[in-house]
Amino acid sequence: MQTLLQLLRDGDEGWALLHAEITDAPRFERRGVMLDVTRHFFDVAEVKKFIDSTSALKFNHLHLHLSDDQGWRIQIDSWPKLTELASSTASLGDPGGFYTKDDYREIVAYAAERHMLVIPEIDLPGHTHAIGVAYPELVEDPVMNDSLIAESARLGQPLPVAGEPYLGWGVGHSSVRIHEERTYEFVRDVVRELAEMTPGPFIHIGGDESLGTPQADFDHFVERATAIVFEEGKIPLAWHEVGAAKDIAEGTIGQYWGKTTPEGSHAAEAAHFVERGGALIMSTADVAYLDMKYSADFPLGLTWAAIIDVRTAYEWEPTAALDVPEAAILGIEAPLWSETTRSLSDVERLVFPRAAAHAEVAWSPQRASGRDWESFRARLGGLAPLWKAEGVDFHPAAEIPWSER
Repeated sequence: MQTLLQLLRDGDEGWALLHAEITDAPRFERRGVMLDVTRHFFDVAEVKKFIDSTSALKFNHLHLHLSDDQGWRIQIDSWPKLTELASSTASLGDPGGFYTKDDYREIVAYAAERHMLVIPEIDLPGHTHAIGVAYPELVEDPVMNDSLIAESARLGQPLPVAGEPYLGWGVGHSSVRIHEERTYEFVRDVVRELAEMTPGPFIHIGGDESLGTPQADFDHFVERATAIVFEEGKIPLAWHEVGAAKDIAEGTIGQYWGKTTPEGSHAAEAAHFVERGGALIMSTADVAYLDMKYSADFPLGLTWAAIIDVRTAYEWEPTAALDVPEAAILGIEAPLWSETTRSLSDVERLVFPRAAAHAEVAWSPQRASGRDWESFRARLGGLAPLWKAEGVDFHPAAEIPWSER
């Protein structure tokens, strides 16, 4: 249906469909976007609008990043203080919020009507400062690192303080208490309640940037956490660092957020998911991260991974970064982290038009007629009237010949 709609044109004689025979199927089954609703919160109506505009590009998975240092965004009945005490703020001191279970079910159902599967993420064992605001017995005191201190000073942001909401966006300072059995009771309860209201097969347990957690403790935690997800009837997803652990649950799927040329141990960590019978989703940061700036002077976004213009977002190959069988790559996911996005309009300017580039990378064969930059930029320009009509606040990148009709 989306392919048919993409052929609709407003010509000299009015609206019409191009005369064509359609033979169309996706290269990758897994074509995803991620929305971080934790650093800044977006309500149900805003998430629905995001679903509308991304599902129209044939994305079929929505990854919701529901917890982080800055807040907790999903109702958990067995741990009510998470939303009572740890949901009211966001980055930069902006208002927070959370989804009730009914809100979440409404989002899941709305996405499903548009053939989009929701994947919830609870980020563990790091990115967990907000948990400590609600339940301080579950987390360690913040562990400062040189990068956190320097970046907080440069941005004029506060350092994390145990038991107080964190308003900055530095990373690596938080960890749950690995050797407390109560921690795993918490994980199981959260996973169980998420699983009960998530029809899709996946629960994402995070695992990134746990800089304050000793490696042996990290390995112990993620091995137990991935096992808990399987025991609760779901398939665990995790960021690629989780692949460092020897005994992660078999079949766990990894999400690679390293660069097109892997750094350090990233490639080996990602490959371990495949060795354990799992697979990989490619979110290669220097081409696929939607929160990176288009140019050095763009008012939104960050630059730590790269500056990513539309052409860079289009001209990458998901199977090229890692030495794993091509069949082990399930597809791609383009994440939008929300440190700098204080409104849905901010989100849309970073996501569009680059999401269209990732949609084509995920859908079309690597080598096919029209699968090249010049063809793509001309076709992309034709989306402007549609996005304007639907109120999508896209960035009119200069390299694209935007159409008026």
